[in-house]
Amino acid sequence: MPLDFTTQIIEQIPAHLDFEVAYETTKVKDKKYVINSETDEYIGIVGEGFNCASHKDFFHGVQDTMLENLTGAETDGAQIEWKYARKNAWAMMDVRMPNVSTTITTDKHETTISQRIIALHGIDGSCSNTVFFGAIDFFCLNGMIRGEHDKVRRKNTANFSMDRFISDLRDSQQDFYAQSERLQSWAKRDLNTVDVKSLLETLMKSDTKATKMYTLYNQEVATRGRNLFALYSAFTNYATYADERNGFNLRNTGNDTQAVSMFNRENQVSQWIASPVFRQLEAA
Repeated sequence: MPLDFTTQIIEQIPAHLDFEVAYETTKVKDKKYVINSETDEYIGIVGEGFNCASHKDFFHGVQDTMLENLTGAETDGAQIEWKYARKNAWAMMDVRMPNVSTTITTDKHETTISQRIIALHGIDGSCSNTVFFGAIDFFCLNGMIRGEHDKVRRKNTANFSMDRFISDLRDSQQDFYAQSERLQSWAKRDLNTVDVKSLLETLMKSDTKATKMYTLYNQEVATRGRNLFALYSAFTNYATYADERNGFNLRNTGNDTQAVSMFNRENQVSQWIASPVFRQLEAA
């Protein structure tokens, strides 16, 4: 359940993510185990030279930087949602700030979107220290990230630098409103004369996936109208849910990777909207 940003300092991370990282040499040359020092559980294998900050150090570093570089008006009422995978080796902090918001209006519907900051951290070499900027649609609670150019990567060490994150964070509100203008232009881009089904087949290179997405798009059209924003909303629905609501269920592999798979869908959506196929629609 999301937690109130202002009551947390910013908040102590969930207890199951609050542990120091330990290592133990394996029998394979140049490899070592990653161990949860609280439970003594073996949670990964990395190279001999690998080193990383704990989840607590990384996320509190991000939180402290946000408090120092954003105004109280921006952070008041914000919420944090935590996601995790790979036996707690992979973690995600999803911060949503409803005070930084705007309205997107189509010919049939209005929805409010607000700023979102997503921080990823892995202690098993599964991801770099990474911070994304994006938005959340409060009508359907779909999450969206804005693409590769909005991502801040930092080397996965205990002494990671926050310099670029600070710079981007200070610009983030202006960038959010610029992105909102782009979304509003999509809301005005009529798709009545566009063969969306064929477009999806070209974009996704899978007839089955394209058919499911076309069905999802038509559901969005019923609410938002037949426009580019409705198509984008179908994409973000795919990146937010994986069940009977949209037909894009995840395969049950028995592995603890669902949160990673869902975030990978968000990355996939950012690639779709950066594709020539989508950009051509946007420019028409």
